[in-house]
Amino acid sequence: MSMKELRVAWLLSSAFYYWQPSISEFSKLFPHSKVFTGRWVGFAKGYENSLDVEIVGERKVLRKASKKPGYGLSFTYLSPSIVSYLFRFKPDLIFSNAFGVWTILALLFKFIGNWQVIIIYEGSAPGVDFLDSFLRLGIRRLMMRLADGAISNSQAGMNYLTKVLEGKKERVWYHPIEIPSSKTWTETLRDTQLSQLQLNNPVFLFVGRLLPRKGLHLLLEACHLLKTQGYKFSLLVVGDGEQRTELETYCREHGLEDCVYWMGFVAYEKLSAYFERADVFVLPTFEDTWGVAVLEAMLFGKPVFCSQGAGTAELIVDGENGYVFEPMQTQQLAELMAKAIANPEQFSLMGEKSRQTMAQYTPEAAASFLTQVVEAIVNKKKVTSNQ
Repeated sequence: MSMKELRVAWLLSSAFYYWQPSISEFSKLFPHSKVFTGRWVGFAKGYENSLDVEIVGERKVLRKASKKPGYGLSFTYLSPSIVSYLFRFKPDLIFSNAFGVWTILALLFKFIGNWQVIIIYEGSAPGVDFLDSFLRLGIRRLMMRLADGAISNSQAGMNYLTKVLEGKKERVWYHPIEIPSSKTWTETLRDTQLSQLQLNNPVFLFVGRLLPRKGLHLLLEACHLLKTQGYKFSLLVVGDGEQRTELETYCREHGLEDCVYWMGFVAYEKLSAYFERADVFVLPTFEDTWGVAVLEAMLFGKPVFCSQGAGTAELIVDGENGYVFEPMQTQQLAELMAKAIANPEQFSLMGEKSRQTMAQYTPEAAASFLTQVVEAIVNKKKVTSNQ
């Protein structure tokens, strides 16, 4: 069987926009590919009808309330009817996301269905690695033994798969596959809300959900330190969430209303206006298995201040395309922001380095990597490089 005849199924609990560029390019090489998902948000701009997608049941996420700034405990329900969908589709190969229900079912039925399974592990983080759970680690190690291979966006993710879950090194690879594409933002859509603002430069940007894990409180504390020292700047906060009221109250109580702007939820295709307007992107997260917003900012040629809690911190080289800082270190972040305020030309050059970095991580490069993985599994060929 030729590679083009191979039938490939993608099992994604949520097929968000950042999955689409890489899988779309992959599907050009493997035309008999199909995405099965429990949550479909529609096609990203520029990728309309580029994938064969089928929604299976309804994805439900049950979360246990926690005051700790991490992922917390959760359970994602996905319909077990995926098994019947797979038997109808008859895949030769399955890419299955994480260690959830669908991956378990794909592995349980692999010998009956005569398919091979590659586990996708987005990245490593304390809240999802479960290093303190003997039962979960035992199940995951068994799943790794049953799987034919595994991939991750990051080296940290690969290390978890090999060193903790004891996956065979010759069957585990990493390369960024959840990535944005410039095709989605071929034109910058005007945002009326943004255009009406009178902003002080430089403009720092945060994009993400407003919840404790994302560490926005740390960024606001850094802003307070800078303002007490007389610095002029602006911070755009794009996103919404459970913590918004609390954080807005903090800003009012600490006199930040004239430098922090709450933009609320912004549609994905309109984010380009905010990335274009920003001078520096900041991700202060406590933990993120990946952190696609960092890649989106770099795609627009912006330097990035990224917490070590994000998987994408691996792509930041201190002093070249941004800086990596310790989560919860308000003073360290404030000092980095002060450096950006004092050296705008230097940070403009760093933004160009970001753009050069992203030139390596395109949807086409991801599809090439995935093709090598498929050939390694199906034809026992060697993947020439990780990343």
